[in-house]
Amino acid sequence: MAPNDSAETTGEATSTVVGRRKATRYIVPVAVAGVAAATIGLVPALASSGDPDLPKISAQELIEKIAASDEEQLSGTFKISTDLGLPLDGLAGSLVPGGGGGDKDAGAAAPQDKLMELTSGTHTLRVAADGPERQKLSVLGDASEYSVIHNQGEVWAYDSKSDEVYHAEAPEGRDAGKHAEKAPKGTEGAAATPKDFAEKALAAAGDTTSVTVDGTAQVAGRDAYQLLIKPKQSGSTIGSVRIAVDAENGVPLKFTLSAASGGKAVVDAGFTKVDFAKPAASTFAFTPPKGAKVTEADELETGKDERGAAQKALPGQLAELDGLAGEGGFNVIGKGWTSIAEIKSPGGKGLPEAGSDDMPAEAQGFLDALGDKVTGKFGSGTVFKTRLVNALLTDDGSVYVGAVTKDALVRAADAAAK
Repeated sequence: MAPNDSAETTGEATSTVVGRRKATRYIVPVAVAGVAAATIGLVPALASSGDPDLPKISAQELIEKIAASDEEQLSGTFKISTDLGLPLDGLAGSLVPGGGGGDKDAGAAAPQDKLMELTSGTHTLRVAADGPERQKLSVLGDASEYSVIHNQGEVWAYDSKSDEVYHAEAPEGRDAGKHAEKAPKGTEGAAATPKDFAEKALAAAGDTTSVTVDGTAQVAGRDAYQLLIKPKQSGSTIGSVRIAVDAENGVPLKFTLSAASGGKAVVDAGFTKVDFAKPAASTFAFTPPKGAKVTEADELETGKDERGAAQKALPGQLAELDGLAGEGGFNVIGKGWTSIAEIKSPGGKGLPEAGSDDMPAEAQGFLDALGDKVTGKFGSGTVFKTRLVNALLTDDGSVYVGAVTKDALVRAADAAAK
């Protein structure tokens, strides 16, 4: 059997911090950043066989190894399976005519909607990266392929099924990441070395998290250590996070997020084949096929979706949330894995009335299928459930949301009502 470090170390935020420092250097195009965080950034692997005999390593040393990893070149194939217990296809079909939530004029090749498919079901992908300037992600279908390529300031997306192409300029400053290592280090309070980084990550949060090295595994033909992160608190919907880390170079190779309720993993994604050699330059070259429809991002009308509702950029959404907090409407209850966000909606309004313009019948039916009616000292409300994140919306417009059980949300709302 492989060596096993059973000593526990604490750190609430460890599951978030692990792998963050280097992950973005070798994962997918800019247009796929959000998906990358949920896939390669959590970089995992489904196939493993045998337990290699590796030197003993502590949790802190393993996190240091991840932080010190400087691999920027790779290519490989991996699978991702996601089971949130949320019918996302039904959501798209019910709430948006035509089944999508993005800009219809952008065409079938636009990444915004296409890559949302990765948040449900099982998918096989090919990935290649050559530093911060070149990345490629391909989603393989039964008889089709969808690819997004970031190559030195340009983003191309191609859907072979519809024969449509989407083209955009990479956001300004994207490629500046290659100069990040030249930035001053050692600033007061900053983690200047991998050892500092690991110590800060593990000591960040007290006694809510168990972090151990739980044996070894072989992933995509590579020897790996397994980092196991588990909440010590009861009431969380998260059972554990398991990350297989390449024993040679510190790259995360496997990520499995399991629910406290058991059953199939919520997220299980990872390499089935991986090579850390420099990919050929031709991997990132793209010319639109003859006859393909090409949509230029800068030619699209922005600010409206197909229903005519204003679309808000992320900074605008964050500003709105800040404003809400400024009104005393945002609060965090508890700590660690069982922390709950309490949000008071302006005007104290709950869900729109069923059948109104703001709540079409099909949308109401979808929400009813997701929600459980609950009552308490707070009055009444509805709990909307996934296997990971649950949210309670009270009839007076208060929202309680977290990776916690339904009972934990009701207790929080009752405590706030006192």
